[in-house]
Amino acid sequence: MLTRLQVSGFKNLVDVDVRFGPFTCVAGANGVGKSNLLDAIAFLSALAERPLVDAALSVRDEERRTGDIGSIFHRVGERQDTRMSLVAEMLIPQSGVDDLGQVANATTSFLRYTLELAYKADELHRGSIAGLEILREELTHIRNKDARKELAFPVDHSWYETAISGRRWTRHYISTKEEPNGARVINVHQDGGSSGKPRPLLAANLPRTAISAANAAESPTATLVKREMQSWKRLQLEPSALRRPDPLIAPSSLGSDGSHLPATLYRLASGAASGAEKGRIYATIGNRLSQLIDDVSELYVDKDEKRELLTVKVRGKDGTGHPARSLSDGTLRFLALATLELDPAFQGVLCLEEPENGIHPARIPAILQLLQDIATDVSEPVGPDNPLRQVIVNTHSPSVVAQVPEQSLLFANTAAVKDGNETYNKLVFSCMPSNWRLDVQNIPTISKGELLSYLSPVTRASERDEETQVTPVTKRVIDNSDIQLLMFGSEDDAIHPAN
Repeated sequence: MLTRLQVSGFKNLVDVDVRFGPFTCVAGANGVGKSNLLDAIAFLSALAERPLVDAALSVRDEERRTGDIGSIFHRVGERQDTRMSLVAEMLIPQSGVDDLGQVANATTSFLRYTLELAYKADELHRGSIAGLEILREELTHIRNKDARKELAFPVDHSWYETAISGRRWTRHYISTKEEPNGARVINVHQDGGSSGKPRPLLAANLPRTAISAANAAESPTATLVKREMQSWKRLQLEPSALRRPDPLIAPSSLGSDGSHLPATLYRLASGAASGAEKGRIYATIGNRLSQLIDDVSELYVDKDEKRELLTVKVRGKDGTGHPARSLSDGTLRFLALATLELDPAFQGVLCLEEPENGIHPARIPAILQLLQDIATDVSEPVGPDNPLRQVIVNTHSPSVVAQVPEQSLLFANTAAVKDGNETYNKLVFSCMPSNWRLDVQNIPTISKGELLSYLSPVTRASERDEETQVTPVTKRVIDNSDIQLLMFGSEDDAIHPAN
């Protein structure tokens, strides 16, 4: 669970410090950089399992394609920064397994991971491929006396006691030291305390992060941090992937694009201890789906033994079975999220852009409730039925902003910053007044005027039309006098665009 992220030098993220709760919604206009925040989380996740260059190339550029390494660094005009820093505070599960299936048990569960990278652009001039170099990598535990302050969002005592555990006499699991000759050495410390020498790694020669190479035998806590970061999942649900049937031997975990939905659903149902439990799983997800569309009497996975295919089907109230390929895009996305909510194998962070896509405005409360139900319930102890799961979404929809909990909402905007003779825009965040973030950090609050402007874009557009005397080419819905009376309550309060 990602509780705090500090980023500087990544795209338009400069001196950004964001605190996350179990469910966080980031709202802002198109183009301000909301997606860059999710890209930074995805980059950290990739660094936990891929070489440095591969992780950098996995991050999308502004055209939403895979970019070159330099595209992830902050740029002002023709000048490009060559350093970036990322600091992530996180809660990790108390046990897990490494890549070889060996059990790892954490000595502490609340940790801070720090990574500083340099862009070796000078190699381009020598005809070599540009690369990344680790300047600093550290993993430290957050001391128990500091934990309550750092974990700033409101939680029940029973949740806190089961999420925060362990004690360690030395702070570092991974540290960086500069030798007298100028060489940087990354030390991987033993988990058992101060006994034993750390394993030194020459930073200049590392093709990947030290955290990505952790294993249960030497570094169980670092291994679980690695596993946690790898579980930071960015969903980009593609209708074509959601509609595809699965072969019987397909992977049974939902892909980032929504692939393997039939196999995942089938695995959940097949793992049930009895036929009644199997029916309950289908019924639970079907009931969720009925909150979005009315014509649902049954959800199931059809197993075609002859063709060796699994197909998701929804039976309507008239008894007709509809395969996934006939369902709408919004329905399929909702179904994928409902499946994740019920999947005990899914833990970590779920990042999702514009969850309202394909959803009727009247059904937005259903998708928002589903997203909040996926996240851990901070009023109950952490356990198998309440894992450390978290949801981070972004949106530009006034309908979503109007209906998310105030404590979960962050507003994203840009601010002009003077840098020498050049000015650039950086991403800044604000929150609602009385937000828990104000207790632990200096963050601006959004004014009532800004909030009203965001929640009533149609009204504001009409006011601008009146001020600039813009005449609409055709009569719009908002120009209807009956609609204005319903929206504004009286003719005196109604907006009358110029005729």
